[in-house]
Amino acid sequence: MKKIVNFLVLALMLTLVLFCFSGCSEEKNNKVNIPKSSKATNTSTNTSKNEEKNIDYKANAEKQMQKPNQGDTIATLHVRNFGDIKVRFFSDVAPKAVENFVTHAKNGYYNGLTFHRVMEEFMIQGGDPNGDGTGGKSIWGEGFGTELDESLVPYKGALCMAMSNLPNSIGSQFFIVQANYDENMESYMKRGGYPEGLVEQYKNYGGYMSLYMQYTVFGQVYEGIEVVDAITKVEKAMSSTGEESVPVKDVIIESIDVSTYSE
Repeated sequence: MKKIVNFLVLALMLTLVLFCFSGCSEEKNNKVNIPKSSKATNTSTNTSKNEEKNIDYKANAEKQMQKPNQGDTIATLHVRNFGDIKVRFFSDVAPKAVENFVTHAKNGYYNGLTFHRVMEEFMIQGGDPNGDGTGGKSIWGEGFGTELDESLVPYKGALCMAMSNLPNSIGSQFFIVQANYDENMESYMKRGGYPEGLVEQYKNYGGYMSLYMQYTVFGQVYEGIEVVDAITKVEKAMSSTGEESVPVKDVIIESIDVSTYSE
């Protein structure tokens, strides 16, 4: 009898574990959460190919960081109580991401939404109508995939599209990289086989390199990076996933103005 009871208890425990794993996995996949991780997946493979192509990382970085040209499309994010963040776009490399963001901005989709996930030395994430990382749609009503290019790197100030673990899950959520140069990240890059030229540019511009060739970079902050820095320093509470990333007081995007750059 004792053996039968032990067997039934074990079977019940196994059922509960499997149920929890299935439910938790689905919730995790549906949440648009950029992992704060120094664990590369196929990044080292991509960077090895980059070395063979003799990519000029210095020239690419300077191009990414330069101010907009006369007549370029730009956007200004007006963040209540913090100031303005001005970004330029890379429509030649990430046309869908740029069209999606710009159209949403023009239509007022982002007005009143928050930066719901904020982490110092990582990024600020916003653009979710639900305000918790679980919502948002693209302008086409369905998600789309990444637009990756070796020339665009998640340096500090990079504007990127967020996504979940599910395929074609890019919707309306975006994030701005805030991380500065860090020796540990440099060591990670060297261990991971990143090209020497990319490591050198990381030392110049900072950023979060484990995101390289994983998330779509479609724009770059050219003015107002100090506003991004200030946002990461707000008081935070714990999120449902156990990270200290939820602003105690809402960080609100009042509006995003799209205009043409003119000096």
